[in-house]
Amino acid sequence: MTDGGLAATVLADLPPQVLDTDTLPEGAAAEMRRLVSAAARSVAEAEGTEEPSSLARDAMSYSITVEEGGHASVLVQSDTTMSAEFAALLRRLRQHTARQ
Repeated sequence: MTDGGLAATVLADLPPQVLDTDTLPEGAAAEMRRLVSAAARSVAEAEGTEEPSSLARDAMSYSITVEEGGHASVLVQSDTTMSAEFAALLRRLRQHTARQ
């Protein structure tokens, strides 16, 4: 989910984009698992250290929900606090969902 920024009112009405890794070739699915793992570590490491920035009031925030084995976890970061690992996952998700 994408939230905030100047396009917030437009984005609020859009359904979430969904990627089922079971539909991907094994190499692509393995890459997604690696990216999710790296992003989850970076989000966990940053937890509690982020301070809201008054410099980017129109920054976007991004939520990626990962469902696996009946368990769901949500990774959240914003334009101003985004780790390289989260950005890499977000880019790859956008590439895969654009093809659907």
